[in-house]
Amino acid sequence: MSILGTRVVRIEDPRFLKGEGTYIGNLPVEGALHLTFVRSPIAHARITGFDASEALSMPGVRAVWTAADIDLPPAPPAHGFMNKGIVFPYLAIDTVRYVGDLVAVVVSDDKSTGTDAAETIIVDYEPLPVLLDMDESVKNENLLHPAAESNIVLTFAAASNDDIFADCEVVVDLTIENQRVAPAPMEVRACVASWDGSRLTQWACSQGAHGARDGLAEILGIDKANVRVITPDVGGGFGAKSGVYPEEILVGWATRKLGVPVRWTETRTENMVSMGHGRAQRQRTRMGGTRDGRITAYRLDLLQDAGAYARAGAVLPFMTRMMAGGVYDIANVQFESHSVVTNTTPTVAYRGAGRPEATAAIERTIDEFARVCGIDPAEIRRRNYIAPSAFPLTTSMGAKYDSGEYAAALELALNAAGYEELRSEQTARRASNNPVQIGIGLASYVETTNPMGSGDYGAVEITADGGAIIRTGSSSHGQGHHTAWSMIVSQSTGIPMNKIEFRFGDTDDIDHGGGTGGSRSLQVGGSAAKLAADAVIEKARQRAADLLEAAVEDIVIDTVRGGFHVKGSPTPVRTWADLMVAVDAPLEAEIDFVPEGATFPFGTHVCVVEVDTETGSVGVIRHIACDDAGTIINPLLVDGQVHGGVAQGIAQALLEVVAYDPDGNPITSNLADYGFISAAELPSFERVPMETPTPRNPLGAKGIGEAGTIGATPAVHNAVIDAVSHLGVTHIDMPCTAFNVWSAIQSVQN
Repeated sequence: MSILGTRVVRIEDPRFLKGEGTYIGNLPVEGALHLTFVRSPIAHARITGFDASEALSMPGVRAVWTAADIDLPPAPPAHGFMNKGIVFPYLAIDTVRYVGDLVAVVVSDDKSTGTDAAETIIVDYEPLPVLLDMDESVKNENLLHPAAESNIVLTFAAASNDDIFADCEVVVDLTIENQRVAPAPMEVRACVASWDGSRLTQWACSQGAHGARDGLAEILGIDKANVRVITPDVGGGFGAKSGVYPEEILVGWATRKLGVPVRWTETRTENMVSMGHGRAQRQRTRMGGTRDGRITAYRLDLLQDAGAYARAGAVLPFMTRMMAGGVYDIANVQFESHSVVTNTTPTVAYRGAGRPEATAAIERTIDEFARVCGIDPAEIRRRNYIAPSAFPLTTSMGAKYDSGEYAAALELALNAAGYEELRSEQTARRASNNPVQIGIGLASYVETTNPMGSGDYGAVEITADGGAIIRTGSSSHGQGHHTAWSMIVSQSTGIPMNKIEFRFGDTDDIDHGGGTGGSRSLQVGGSAAKLAADAVIEKARQRAADLLEAAVEDIVIDTVRGGFHVKGSPTPVRTWADLMVAVDAPLEAEIDFVPEGATFPFGTHVCVVEVDTETGSVGVIRHIACDDAGTIINPLLVDGQVHGGVAQGIAQALLEVVAYDPDGNPITSNLADYGFISAAELPSFERVPMETPTPRNPLGAKGIGEAGTIGATPAVHNAVIDAVSHLGVTHIDMPCTAFNVWSAIQSVQN
């Protein structure tokens, strides 16, 4: 019986439930000094004075550093093809560019002393004009980085600007705000570092130990062999904990300078204003086609808010471009984007990283196209899907789709929802003028996972007692890696899961790896573990052949009994432990697996909402998700990933927005002000199974970690607008708060 595809309970959970997790915040480090950062309270200003005399006189304060004390050049843009003039100093040199920008560092014996000392430091600021709007930024009238000579970080120009709409019978236009959101992981950022005179050890709250190691080594000028990074338990990341932040670089720099351990843990407010934000696109879409609903042309122009500096968020339109055409067979697709700086927190990758934005744009626009054509939103999608016979295919945007059954996913989701009955109920409520109306929203999507097609490391080692150790270059922070990898290795070897140890996140134990991001882990890291297990089995067959005095080709593995025997002779069996006793030598294998390319999960979400037309209040009453992630190793883990993603997708559609006042002050700087969703606002999600394996890795698996955020947001957004469309409302910007919905209703009634 195969263990793969079964609902195995997560084996990593008991220690978390018992409070036995090891997080950086509770990591005991003897004699560690604490760093506290002085941050700008002004969005844009020139620093004209600095006085730390009172802080330096306080007992327990060891030092106060400014940019003049830090012998590190400013960081270049995150990618070499960005505007090279937009550099990022680790501490502000003479200008601050967002509230939360780093100005100084206090070194103290304990955290509370550092906090008190930081509050006594006087910084004189000369305010400069504040730039918040992307449309204003792109004009280059107020340069945030004068040396760069432009506010534009990066442009992806349209391959052609020909008029692709000239022959269209129907053309619709929308401007869509895909608003800025905060990743808000449960665990805030933290790190601890020590220096032994020649080697740096840093405990990182990161999504990839190897990426953090390589970043620290490069920036600090240390050979990476002399940098060890350990990622203990990490309480969520959502893409925003990839790479290294300036604070983490400065912790490593400080321990080397001081020769003693140094640690830093941010507050929740620091997390909300200085950890990278997500999304932040202004999208202008145009869709055209025939009156009977055939889409022939689609264009997406967008502005991406990079924030104050050129970090990873500025390049995310590349992913939006790749997935611009979505699941539809559209003859002509055009895309152009400009990433620009503003006086706001820099943006980074956030769950989906450019792909949710592409889906949100086309799925909102296709509903508008359906409305103008007078065609049901489900039917308009049926008429335009890419056919299964077209796969594999390369889209006009260069995406190399592997496999897809888009219409099948739609029908599964509609049937599970009872779509026709929902439409009938909607008609009845509208006829009765019920103040509480229902809306049904659809979103069909395809995304790219492991978008760069990169590989990962996996190793399996047999222990003396016949158990196994799995090593992976991937990084686990809530996804269930221990369970999934153990299932894969147990299935191949017959070693019970409770005898399998799982290791990751220590660069001294595992030399290299790709970390976790882009929903890549199972398809590459899990595949590497499978191939390593297969390789160990081949080595074990040789040992078993020697013990059983048989030819290697006659030896077979018995996964039920966890051993090897001669083909056709079930006894005797030599167990894994027998093989280790017989030969005093390691039995292990390691694999660097590189897939044949990215994979492209897909699906359809159906959301049902109730909207009180008198107050604008929205409630999600049902959410049905058909997400096809290829071969499923453990449906329980998939449920968890989809549920978490759907919750975040609903949150963006209804509640979440990072907001600034006209002076650039963040007004959502803690969880009391930010629209963080809770179970009270969410229904029980309904997941519809579907599996279309990919040929691009031995597991047939695609990614699932980001699917929920990609499908849910536009489904909810469309549902809210659908609920009030009969009143004349054709669009509402996210988040669809009660006030925004009420305002939209009032605007068409007055």
